[in-house]
This record gives sequence, structure tokens and C-alpha cells, in this order.
Amino acid sequence: MYGLLIIVAFALMAYLHGIIKDDEYANVSRKVSERLNKLWDIAHLSMRDNRFLRAEKALLTILKIDEKNAAAYNRLGILYAKRKEFKDAIDCFEIASSIDSTPSSLHNLGLIYFETENYDKAAIAFEQAIKLEYNLAARHVAYAKVQEKIGNIKLMIEELNIAAKLEPSKQTLGLLHKVYKDHGYVKEADQVAYKLKKFKKIPNKLRVLKRPKRVVV
Repeated sequence: MYGLLIIVAFALMAYLHGIIKDDEYANVSRKVSERLNKLWDIAHLSMRDNRFLRAEKALLTILKIDEKNAAAYNRLGILYAKRKEFKDAIDCFEIASSIDSTPSSLHNLGLIYFETENYDKAAIAFEQAIKLEYNLAARHVAYAKVQEKIGNIKLMIEELNIAAKLEPSKQTLGLLHKVYKDHGYVKEADQVAYKLKKFKKIPNKLRVLKRPKRVVV
């Protein structure tokens, strides 16, 4: 009987110890979450106010806590791009893409490659972004600009046509019209010009476009 009481006592102690451990873990987890949220607020507000050094410190601290935080790498890449530190920006976007290949991270990587005139890599990044998010006109416009730099006029026109179909705005149609005009496609340029004239006659309230949600990074 005495032995049974000892066993029950040890079992109760182990159970209570487990509860305490769980509570301690929950408290630590909550504190870490609160600190991360505070750091994100600092980074966001500092980026908005162009306080890049403060934002950089906050983002680097986030990465010390969570070294696989793709969003932090993306935001840090944007920060370095704003400061024209393109090598560091590329490193950040490449790491972000390796952790979580989102359309936004790939698109950002493509933009930096484009800025540094690495057009082949820019094309690959934009292609991957388009595969993940085909229905966003901006992806196709960016890819078209790369093709123009490479000299692939046919593919550039195809991509701008896709962009104009996805988002028949004054901007996309204007880009398509200019490309047709610059490269001697007179008939096609006239057709797009006609669409532009019709577009100008549409009241502003009818021009509301339903766009895919953009991922904030």
C-alpha cells in the first residue's frame, strides 16, 4: 500500500511538472510573439519615414530570432534596394525565395536583376513569378521589359498583349501602342489607338478593375 502511494505521488508530481513546463513554454512563446510584433511595427514605421538604419536593425533582430523569416528577408531586400545596395538586396531576395518562393519575392528579385542589368536572371525570376501568379498584369509588363532588353521583340509584344487583356487600362494599352508604333506595326498600333480612344470615353466610375490581391512583403 505504501509503495502504491509513492507511485501515485511521483505520477502527480510528474503531471504537475508537465503543466508548469507547458505554462512556461506558453509564456516564452507569447513574449517572443509580442517582441516580433513590436519589431515589425518599428520596421514598418521606420521604412515609411525613411529611417533606414532603424528599420535595418529591427529586421536584423527579427532574423536573429527567426532566421527563416522570408518576409523579413524580403523587407530587408527592399530596404537595401532603396539604398541602392543592390548586392545585399539580391542576397536577401535570393534567400527569401529559397525559403518561400512567393510571387512577390521572385518579382522583387527580378526587379533587382533588371536594375543591375542581369537580364537573363531577371527573365528567369519573372517567369517563375508569372507561373505562381499569372493573372497580375504587372508581372507580364516587367517580363516584357526584360525581353525588350534581350532583344526578343515578339515575346515582348505577346507579354504586353497579355497584360493589356488582364488589365485594359490606359497605362497597359499605352505601352502596347508605343511598342507597336516603335517597331513598325502600323495596323496593330492603330487598333490599340482606337481602343485607347474608346477607353477615354468611358466614365471614370466604370473603370474600376477587379485586381488580384497583392502580397505585402
